[in-house]
Amino acid sequence: MIRAWEAGWSFFQNEVLGMKWLDRWIGGIVEAAGLDAASRIGGSIRFFFYDVIKIMVLLGVLIWIISYIQSYFPPERTKKILGRFRGLGANCAAALLGTVTPFCSCSSIPLFIGFTGAGLPLGVTFSFLISSPMVDLGSLVLLMSIFGWKVAVVYVVLGLVIAVAGGTLIETLHLEDQVEEFIRRGHAVELPQEELGFRDRMGYAWTQVVSTAKKVAPYVLVGVGIGALIHNWIPEAWIVKVLGTGNPFGVIIAALAGVPMYADIFGTIPIAEALLAKGARLGVVLSFMMGVTTLSLPSMIMLRKAVKPKLLGIFAAICTAGIIAVGYFFNAIQNLIL
Repeated sequence: MIRAWEAGWSFFQNEVLGMKWLDRWIGGIVEAAGLDAASRIGGSIRFFFYDVIKIMVLLGVLIWIISYIQSYFPPERTKKILGRFRGLGANCAAALLGTVTPFCSCSSIPLFIGFTGAGLPLGVTFSFLISSPMVDLGSLVLLMSIFGWKVAVVYVVLGLVIAVAGGTLIETLHLEDQVEEFIRRGHAVELPQEELGFRDRMGYAWTQVVSTAKKVAPYVLVGVGIGALIHNWIPEAWIVKVLGTGNPFGVIIAALAGVPMYADIFGTIPIAEALLAKGARLGVVLSFMMGVTTLSLPSMIMLRKAVKPKLLGIFAAICTAGIIAVGYFFNAIQNLIL
């Protein structure tokens, strides 16, 4: 019974989530075109088309599911739900609600501003802001497709821990005066929530799929292109030297390298996949992913419009420390979960 379950799960992870059948099919097309699918050029073509198609298909399915769920949580309803909780429970609720919001940090900041202006505790809104880009349902499924369910679950749990701990710390520091005045003086407009039917929610979900796909497609193409370059052209020895076991600062380098970039989980997955295949440590690639999705330079610029430098610095420091800690933790348990 256990072996049957393991075989079924392996099939689901490899053929459904990982879409290995697609990799074999594209490899066949590359060979039919007269190229060696294992060569640098043939391998790059194979990697590029396989990852682009796989990610965009998963993206469409995931965004549809998440958007359908999200249709039950418009900002005003989310504010009311969060308002029912107090203390640590409120931070946990905010972090969990962040998992059903848009994928990138820049999309989450307007919601953060709205929640803060509506009077929700600052620590609660920051728990939401941290968890929204870092851990969502999409990241869980995508990480499962590449690294397996153990890595995916631990990644999401630790991301939620960072969100709850970070929000709690910010609440403890009483930094409300570090929010820009125009937000503190703002107030939420109470609007009646229109009850959506099944067809309305389906339409909303499809609209979100199309809209998000258009936004992230350029980042997916760039991310897969970089991944193909790493996977087929950069010598493995270079990756191992900089990001492998021999460099104790690999996690820090990866986390900081992700800050100037702007992408979501869909754009970072192929880069992380290629780095891991070349010998980079698991904690290093996951730290890079977290750094890109949570601390990208564009999102920091947007957030600066809402908060003062002191609060922005504390937020960045909390996230950076959490990401680095997660990276070293994953490095320590890599052999147990891969």
